[in-house]
Amino acid sequence: MRALYDSKSKSIDDRGVKDLLTEKYKISTWLMLEKELALSQGDLGLIPKEAAENIALNCDIEKIDIEEVYRIKEKIGHGFMPLLKVLVKNCNEVGGKYVHYGCTTQNIQQTGQLYIVKEVTKVFKSFLADILKNLSRIAMENKDTVMPGRTHGRHATPITYGYKVSVWISELINNIERLEESEKRIYQVMMGGAVGCYSAVGEIGPSIQKLVANRIGMGYMNVPSRNICTHKLEYIMNMQLICNVLHKMAEEIYYTGVEEFGEVYEAFKAGTVGSSTMPHKINPKNAKGIIANSQKLYTLAQVGLNSSARMFEGDSSQYMLFDSILDETMELVLEVLMRAEELTKGLVVKKDRLYNNVILNGGLDNAEYIMMKMAEKIGRDAGHELMYECSMETEINGKSFFDVLCENEKVKKIFTIDEIKELIDPRNYVGIGSTLAEDMANLAIKKADEMMK
Repeated sequence: MRALYDSKSKSIDDRGVKDLLTEKYKISTWLMLEKELALSQGDLGLIPKEAAENIALNCDIEKIDIEEVYRIKEKIGHGFMPLLKVLVKNCNEVGGKYVHYGCTTQNIQQTGQLYIVKEVTKVFKSFLADILKNLSRIAMENKDTVMPGRTHGRHATPITYGYKVSVWISELINNIERLEESEKRIYQVMMGGAVGCYSAVGEIGPSIQKLVANRIGMGYMNVPSRNICTHKLEYIMNMQLICNVLHKMAEEIYYTGVEEFGEVYEAFKAGTVGSSTMPHKINPKNAKGIIANSQKLYTLAQVGLNSSARMFEGDSSQYMLFDSILDETMELVLEVLMRAEELTKGLVVKKDRLYNNVILNGGLDNAEYIMMKMAEKIGRDAGHELMYECSMETEINGKSFFDVLCENEKVKKIFTIDEIKELIDPRNYVGIGSTLAEDMANLAIKKADEMMK
């Protein structure tokens, strides 16, 4: 694994993904494809039925002498031919003649990798469904939890924490749907032979490719060229977008968990050690893991874009690189999703600290609210000018906003003291944040249920 591990990830259930990324599963997938290729060719009359059935019978990893495969590989220096030689040896005379008939190494290996991507992504969706459910719960529980909205690193107008979570939910669902819409292009079978124009099998080639695709539940390439890589790039980029939302979430949790904010923190267990020298340390392990692995993930698309532009009909510098970056994409995404699910499952929201932070400015965050109320009586522009004057007096002279408003002759002509108290209360100016939180919480549950059908 090339993901950025820390001790935390080893205690989180990967739900079987790491088994799907093993060498054994990869070889099993290659054998499965050789089996389905032979059976499809047999059904369409390209090879004898007897040969197809014998090949299929022997495409079982338990029947393959893996040590012999590695011995041959050491001798001939090819990554795939040794497996074929052992498979041919296991078949009878008829079957052995037609192993790997009319296709090339990359047909099996690239199709096999995309099949693994498909299977791994099914598990990824289970993580995403649980993350959505966790976020839904947080949004509902905090739909009315008032906090400061922030723009440019400073207080803007008040929001609710549920509204903040609704933003993550909305963007995450958009990117999940973007992935789902692209899957018909990503999970594709390629059986076009050495350069992609079915040279060895002719007119029957597209029918064989389509039948293989139907047998394993994948799509197929209209032009099965080894030089086409953009569908793999699309997968990498879609995963980057999904992880980018979780990265954004982790950044906010990481920073608003520092003592100066104290607004949220990760759940932790007694006995967890944060530092070898500072006994008091309780670090945001999941958040920092999401941040680090996401940042590494972002680098892979650039590598893929450069490699995708390689010339001619096939180049090992291209497909070997894509083998690597697709594997690394899955490893990094797994690390992000495992941590994000655990982080959202146990996130602690400190409602009292959120409220304390939103009133730090003594109601100044509600200046827009007061301005809009003034607009009803003196016009918006005049209201803005008056509130700017009061805001600057508060900031420059260090006076309380409430006192400034109460002492201002123009303001006193518009509002009573009791009205001013209501106007500077942050709970009275959160827009429809609570409604949006509830709406997105419900949509998250609906999407999670849909994904797991």
